[in-house]
Amino acid sequence: MVLSIHGGPAGQYGVDWYHEFQVYAAKGWAVFFCNPRGSTGYGAEFERGIVNNWGKMDYADVMAGVDTVLKANSWIDTERLGVTGGSYGGYMTNWIVGHTNRFKAAVTLRSISNFISDDGTRDGAYGHEDDFQGFLFDHFDQYWEASPLKYVKNVKTPTLVLHSDNDFRVPLEQGEQWFRALQHYGVPSELVIFPRENHNLTRTGEPKHLVESLNWQLYWFSKYLMADATAKPPDVAGR
Repeated sequence: MVLSIHGGPAGQYGVDWYHEFQVYAAKGWAVFFCNPRGSTGYGAEFERGIVNNWGKMDYADVMAGVDTVLKANSWIDTERLGVTGGSYGGYMTNWIVGHTNRFKAAVTLRSISNFISDDGTRDGAYGHEDDFQGFLFDHFDQYWEASPLKYVKNVKTPTLVLHSDNDFRVPLEQGEQWFRALQHYGVPSELVIFPRENHNLTRTGEPKHLVESLNWQLYWFSKYLMADATAKPPDVAGR
């Protein structure tokens, strides 16, 4: 099963058509998605439920959902779970693999890894003040406590990092920091950078990049979720 986490966090999964889900399902993988605290659609109190709580209540909600789905669907292999997401979903992917080893593979897209460096380099400078109830330099510890990078030494899950070189909402340095840290701790990991793309790669990117992004995800999940030793990355698959 592949767990997919939406962006935002002020966003939601609804009845829209998500091509990624169809691609995963076509490979025979179950897909689970939910709207944890921080999502829209359940009122302002629910949406603001993770203020100064990033990685806490939302993490508890997502994992409770995973447990519920596995309990209700005995056909899902509990030993073959993958996790992915973009933007906030990428943040949660990084956070999850730093707090549990239940997942056999992770694909993190345009993800935040370090709130401290993110503030001041993104297109909305110091844009997380509302999320942490204060300014970065007055509440430094809160920002670091909520940064996946603080917990990267706990990561064991093979992780693929996908990022765009013109992403100004979550700058490329966020993906680079995460990849560098994973490499430092010996975690199987790869970094793929998409040229000319911005934060909306998987929605408005060049068609060839949309396909390539999906193929990288399929390669990673096939290799580590399905233990397919023959899986090849897209850039060498045709050679």
